[in-house]
Amino acid sequence: MGSFIATATPNSPTPDAATIANDGWFPDIDLGALRESARLDGTVTHARLREAAIDAIVSVNAELFSWRAAHVASGIAKLQDVPAATVGGESVHVARYRRAVFNLTHADLTERYRDWDTTKTGGQKAEDLEMTICEARRNARWALNDLRGIPRSTVELI
Repeated sequence: MGSFIATATPNSPTPDAATIANDGWFPDIDLGALRESARLDGTVTHARLREAAIDAIVSVNAELFSWRAAHVASGIAKLQDVPAATVGGESVHVARYRRAVFNLTHADLTERYRDWDTTKTGGQKAEDLEMTICEARRNARWALNDLRGIPRSTVELI
């Protein structure tokens, strides 16, 4: 007997719903770009993607609160105005911010969806996804450290 798993195609959100407006200092987040970057298929609904992305934005913004406050105090109006190199016409700070948000969102969604299949093979797949989750969280940490200009650290207990 064969098996069949169908995935829905993502709902086409209205243009306003496809972008999460940020606080004005940090850039808005394009959910279509996030979905493509994280290679999310139709099993992740628009509502769940939006919820996870908002949580990631809130977390990243909170972590960068003091760093941002220092720049605002020096008269910088937006993240894109903080002096930084540009790649592809975009500030690397903006790219790193987006990377942190995308990776935290991906980690959160992967954690939520890894247990949807309760078969033995589903359990093995859930274990396999643990590395994906850890790598996404690591990538978010590195993006935040790079953004703030602090060294990346890897500590291993023996």
